[in-house]
Amino acid sequence: MVRSNRPPAEIAAALETMMAKIDPSLPVTIQSWPDALALVLLPARVATVALGVLGLLAGILAATGIFGMASYAVARRLREMGIRVALGAQRAQVLRAALGRTMLLLGVGSVAGLVLGALGTRVLASIVYEATVYDPLVVTGAVGAMVLIGIMAAAVPAQRAVSVEPAALLREE
Repeated sequence: MVRSNRPPAEIAAALETMMAKIDPSLPVTIQSWPDALALVLLPARVATVALGVLGLLAGILAATGIFGMASYAVARRLREMGIRVALGAQRAQVLRAALGRTMLLLGVGSVAGLVLGALGTRVLASIVYEATVYDPLVVTGAVGAMVLIGIMAAAVPAQRAVSVEPAALLREE
């Protein structure tokens, strides 16, 4: 390995000139190490970006589905929650009643996603270099992301369930 303080372009030009003096008929291609690796690593980089975009879209789709499911559950049981609040139910009890099923489905879906991800690890490993679903950082990140998406998506319906005004609900009918 040769090290030099000269710029790579200057070294490449000097090497090409020297090789041309030795044998002008020899084809000479000089590339820097990062340039040579760029083409080799292109498929892995494209796959990584594609998987990242698909992951982002899946996160948005998950947040939309969780929000819709939680909003529907709260809207369907809003009168019941108003009666519970009127009878003296605590904030935690109202939240549990409003979002219990949503959180149960989120948990079951997350476990199913982890199992399917573990089963699909061979496909992922063939696309992305040294990718494994058994990496604790990957598993923790996936679970943390799903928990965060679930909490953020259910926050608005949960706030609506907790802030229900029983008198107004009972006057509507």
